[in-house]
Amino acid sequence: MAAPGHDFVLEVGFQAAPGFTILFGASGAGKTTLLDCVAGLARSDSGCIAIGGRVLFDSQPGVNVPVAKRRVGYVFQDLALFPHLTVEQNVEYGLSHLPKKTRSERAATILQAFRIAHLARRSAREISGGESQRVALARTLVIDPAVLLLDEPLAALDAPTKAKIIDDLREWNRAHRIPILYVTHSREEVFALGERVIVLDAGRIVAEGTPHEVMTAPRQETVAQLAGFENIFDAIVEAVHPERGTMVCRLATTGHAEPVLLETPLVRAGVGSALRVGIRAGDILLAISPPQGLSARNLIPGRVVSLEQRDVIVSARVNCGEEMEVHLTLAARDSLQLAPGKEVWLVIKTHSCHLMQR
Repeated sequence: MAAPGHDFVLEVGFQAAPGFTILFGASGAGKTTLLDCVAGLARSDSGCIAIGGRVLFDSQPGVNVPVAKRRVGYVFQDLALFPHLTVEQNVEYGLSHLPKKTRSERAATILQAFRIAHLARRSAREISGGESQRVALARTLVIDPAVLLLDEPLAALDAPTKAKIIDDLREWNRAHRIPILYVTHSREEVFALGERVIVLDAGRIVAEGTPHEVMTAPRQETVAQLAGFENIFDAIVEAVHPERGTMVCRLATTGHAEPVLLETPLVRAGVGSALRVGIRAGDILLAISPPQGLSARNLIPGRVVSLEQRDVIVSARVNCGEEMEVHLTLAARDSLQLAPGKEVWLVIKTHSCHLMQR
């Protein structure tokens, strides 16, 4: 499917099974545009969109099913509830073509499923943010859609509220088994929700698979950045050790007398190959004396450049030839008496070093 913007082209192709498919990527990657094409709010220049065997759009024969007939449920970040209506009236809004008794029965069932039956007579102005999210979902699902599109509808909620709503949505979908396309740029939501994740960048799919496959061992630098790898460096393969399942890579540091060598997992690359290596800041340990008797293979001397407290986490920048970011607790900072200028050792496990093609 291809859909143009003024300076942006969306060019993707995938199948979504019943259950959650996460659309993950930075702002501007094309996630919302993709949902709009499925819903019929934006028209593709070319391609085909189908739900099951029902074609919604096909550029070749000129098929383009109107929005109202697509049976697509769409919940936006801006919920757009009708404030002058009650919760029950909001949920029944899309059922106006049905008899009153049928409308009431279907609304009562979905309100019960999303634990808001007690709010039925209350005005939409009088309910909380989490309750509003539940009403928006109930209003969308009561029409029995063939696919559900969720564009960061839970972004403004706290984690416990979000988790409860997601649990209820999962329970609803066990009975209905429809594809749910869920847009987010939260790593936490990818792991909490996803059965499958598709990573978009500049309108194209750059990775797809299970959250573990895509986020834990990314193969592209773009995905590594989205997945939270704070440290990404150029590296050259110095040695390959197939018998140990490892290789040695030299970071392409500048202005440093001693090369920074990292033992990394073995990948298909020969000596002299140029790669990129990514390391999460939370996967690096700090020591204030040379460590002894550790299984970690990478012990690198450095000097603390800066310390920055971010809520309950401290971000330390350490110069070891390259500047690396390290995350540690307030207690670790205090017990190690860390301060700018202090000499430290970086401790990095082999499998915390993720290699990617340049």
